[in-house]
Amino acid sequence: MTVITVQQFCNHAVSAGTISDEDLLVLKREVVPDGLMTREDADLLIALERAVIGSDAYADFLVASVVDFAVWGSRPTGYIDRDTAAWLAASLSGRDGPSPVGTRIAMAIVREAQGSAESLMVFALDANRRIRDAVQPARTSFALAA
Repeated sequence: MTVITVQQFCNHAVSAGTISDEDLLVLKREVVPDGLMTREDADLLIALERAVIGSDAYADFLVASVVDFAVWGSRPTGYIDRDTAAWLAASLSGRDGPSPVGTRIAMAIVREAQGSAESLMVFALDANRRIRDAVQPARTSFALAA
């Protein structure tokens, strides 16, 4: 059986420019069958979401995988400490701030964890506000006659 690394999977997806449903099945079954194991793998998949066109199914998979890894796969189990919060904020931000999927990840982690560093809660709420404000149409102002 050939082992496909997360890096190889990402290279394939970037060259294809998309993550197909078939690619997602390969990712789940062959690349990370037991979930994310390292921050580096999580970083790669988070960056991949910003780099290529993915499906809603990939976004859902990424959210669930990062939440599971950060909250339940790292010590202290169930809690997000300052170090983990700093890593998540940096990884989810990228160069241009968090994507809508990155925002979903941050919000889901804060909801799932039994406790989170305050910095992650602030990051998640700020990211959520920015995404929400970007989607809402600008209000039209009218000059009032005196």
